[in-house]
Amino acid sequence: MSHSGIPVKLSARGLNFFYGRHQALFDVNLDFPEYRITALIGPSGCGKSTFLRCLNRMNDLIPGARAQGEILLNGENINDRRTDVVSLRRRVGMVFQKPNPFPKSVFENVAYGLRVNGMTKKAEISDKVEESLRRAAIFEEIKDRLHKSALSLSGGQQQRLCIARALAVDPQVLLMDEPASALDPIATQKIEESMHELKARLTIIIVTHNMQQAARVSDGTAFFYMGKLVESGETEGIFTRPRLKQTEDYITGRFG
Repeated sequence: MSHSGIPVKLSARGLNFFYGRHQALFDVNLDFPEYRITALIGPSGCGKSTFLRCLNRMNDLIPGARAQGEILLNGENINDRRTDVVSLRRRVGMVFQKPNPFPKSVFENVAYGLRVNGMTKKAEISDKVEESLRRAAIFEEIKDRLHKSALSLSGGQQQRLCIARALAVDPQVLLMDEPASALDPIATQKIEESMHELKARLTIIIVTHNMQQAARVSDGTAFFYMGKLVESGETEGIFTRPRLKQTEDYITGRFG
């Protein structure tokens, strides 16, 4: 299935999700076209972060959490018992709301995943670290500080370092859970700019509370409310001509 000729990279089919007895998602069906940025919007507690974490099975780490339905990555159901979750999370990387660099040097933060994946040649590691930092639009700022602690960087730099760390292992999809909510406007702008460049090589799915951000960075938007997908489509259409009044009320700030 494709959107006007664009292949679908990832899709949810009849996805229900439970934390113990509490149902958090109801029958979600949503396609993510390749090399596009899709924004997930909706009020707090509506299920968008839960849904995002279903896409690389991060929710597996929560006791009592379970998913029903399919999530297809390149047509294969990642909810299948036989899925190698470690390999899945390499292909579907994640950047969290608060930057979480390792308490190691900037260089080692990015090199870590490469070494875990069996890269041993120093020159190769070094090249890949630089490439990843460049893709996250931070290399020029910190190239003289690669061997200093990552914790000495500013919040916005730490977040771009976490993006570089996720990119180092060449994921096909990057999940971003409100990646700029803890950052100032200038740091936010840098992250948004790097997202535009990144989508040439991967598919990006971002949860955001910021309507302006969703409108600026995304190609497609999906509006969640009370665990249900209310409406989805091209971002411009969702923001200027939403089909449903509920979507319009949320986007114009009348509720949520």
